[in-house]
Amino acid sequence: MVANDASPRASNGVSPAAAWRPPTDAESTTYRHQASLPKLPIPDLEGTCQRFLASVEALQTPEEQQQTERSVKEFLANDGPRLHQQLLDYDKNKLSYIEDFWYEAYLNHRSSVVLNVNPFFVLEDDPTPSRNNQLSRAASLVLGALKFVNALRRGTLEPDMWRGNMALCMHQYKRLFGCARVPSAGADDVMVDELSKHIVVVCRNQFYWFDVIWEDGVTAITERELLANLKAIHEDALKADDVEAASNAVGVLTTERRAKWANLRTKLQAQNKDTLAVIDRALFLVCLDTTSPPDAAAFAATALHGTYSITKDGVQTGTCMNRWYDKLQLIVCENGVAGCNFEHAFVDGHTVLRFVSDVFTDTIIRFAQTIRAGNYAFLEASYRAPQLSPSDAPGRPRVQPHKLEWELDRELQEGIKFAEAQLTDLMLQNEVKVLEFTAFGKLFITQHNMSPDAFVQMAFVAAYYFQYGSAPCIYEPVLTKRFLHGRTEAARAMTTDALEFVETFFSEKTPLEKIGSLRKAISTHVANVRDCAAGKGPERHLYALECLWQHEKAADSSKPTPALFADDAWRKLNHSVLSTSNCGNPSLRLFGFGPVVPDGFGIGYIIKDEGIQFCASSRHRQTERYLKNLESYLLRVQDLLMHEEEIRFPHSTAAKNKTLQATFKGYGFFDDGGQPTEAKALASIGAVGKPLM
Repeated sequence: MVANDASPRASNGVSPAAAWRPPTDAESTTYRHQASLPKLPIPDLEGTCQRFLASVEALQTPEEQQQTERSVKEFLANDGPRLHQQLLDYDKNKLSYIEDFWYEAYLNHRSSVVLNVNPFFVLEDDPTPSRNNQLSRAASLVLGALKFVNALRRGTLEPDMWRGNMALCMHQYKRLFGCARVPSAGADDVMVDELSKHIVVVCRNQFYWFDVIWEDGVTAITERELLANLKAIHEDALKADDVEAASNAVGVLTTERRAKWANLRTKLQAQNKDTLAVIDRALFLVCLDTTSPPDAAAFAATALHGTYSITKDGVQTGTCMNRWYDKLQLIVCENGVAGCNFEHAFVDGHTVLRFVSDVFTDTIIRFAQTIRAGNYAFLEASYRAPQLSPSDAPGRPRVQPHKLEWELDRELQEGIKFAEAQLTDLMLQNEVKVLEFTAFGKLFITQHNMSPDAFVQMAFVAAYYFQYGSAPCIYEPVLTKRFLHGRTEAARAMTTDALEFVETFFSEKTPLEKIGSLRKAISTHVANVRDCAAGKGPERHLYALECLWQHEKAADSSKPTPALFADDAWRKLNHSVLSTSNCGNPSLRLFGFGPVVPDGFGIGYIIKDEGIQFCASSRHRQTERYLKNLESYLLRVQDLLMHEEEIRFPHSTAAKNKTLQATFKGYGFFDDGGQPTEAKALASIGAVGKPLM
């Protein structure tokens, strides 16, 4: 049963077990390394400028590069040292020199966050078959999420580590739950409720809430109760007709341009202040969609922006309105397909990946426990079991679902209508395609002594070069979370070595020359990524200097633009035609985001042991064709690598066996007692055709 609207703020109780306070960072397992993390270093200015020149060389003609070199020289002689010193002084009172500038970059974004900012994940299916219907899957995911919240709030969540021995910054987790982006006419704001106890569920554009934890993070609801609540919400949401559901789709306002949404939110807040607070302060949202995506591309589109479906009367019934894009959202479809869409200003993909991976791992553990009941050492409990109390206990969480009701005047109703139309335009201007490549994956690449990520980056460059005949500006974020409050640095795969590689690969040069050129380009990219991870990349440093100059210009508009930032190379480097990101593990099926420039592609990829998942989006820029070219390239490289030994040592027995295996689609032995059929095969091949002499 769904109750009438009530505010969760009226109950501020804590668990009856004991008075509780959040642990300090020093007391917390989760944040135990924070005090020892180094600050993100500010590179020396000369080194940054040299790396910048190397980053843009492949994107320019020799004449353009010479002009950029002159601009850099002027920058180093004039504005550069002054701005660099300002940055050094600024950094003395900051935990990270780039942090505030990076927040500004996201929060100053004025377009819709849909497709332009928010990324998505699609999870693999729940290992328990009975949990792969919509409501059971949603209840299972919420329960796993609450375990994660519990561990985080109580400070028992193990910190992230890089390769097992390097601690990573955990600060972003403080902005993962109970956090909302709040629109403003200028830069957006952020609201965080660190003691949030409730979740919000949205189904057919209607919003519901109920408490799920005590303030200390102890779970206050069982999986069975979660399922009962979701069933009640689902049944109640189905009572509304299409027109009613569409006209009350307040969530679609979060898809508007930020200034427009800020204006509408001000009007909305006048009569719906408490209702908005319930959503803003929720741990996260659960979106129960009314569609069943039939394939991977549909999964991706659903998680990225929802679906589009118009009735004969012109009413939008798709799931694109069943969202609140200013918060972390778990999305579950009717067929049990699940994923998440997240606000990106304060958290990066790596942080959300840890969250969803732990949630998915919890489903695996619960599946394992159904095989044989019992407690095992390797299934160490990561959370405290639900702590229930009598219904009259003071401060008991209210686990009964409540429906949120909106008071909407004519202007707000029109705002919802027009926001939906704008969103639909945006959706129809973009496309999302998926390539689930299964010929090989990480194991094959590493067997040939190559970095899997750099290998894939070269594939992106090669596929684009083959399709368009030019060198693309390609972006890849590299984590800098080994540093306090670290975010990312930009790695650029389009180097002069990468350009030499694609020119070599699509030429008449020998296979050995092609593979050698590929290895060289990969080696260069690996070195660049290593520098970026160590805080030595050029772009965040230069961006911080540009921000300082923009602050100067705001005070004095007559100030000329520093030579480096006025040079066209800076614009080219910040126009990422290929915006890519590698983020995933076995818990994910897909990961993606929208293009960052109108003529670009947004490509999320997941490198698994035996395959690579690609999700590409663009504004109808032959996305499917690009993925086909990408697949074709990967298969060609696979063939070259499989025959590399044969090419180097053409007369070896191993090389001959590889040739036979390729000829017979992998079968080098037939039913002849296990003996190689080399002689028979050669005789058969030799008998084909008429001899000329």
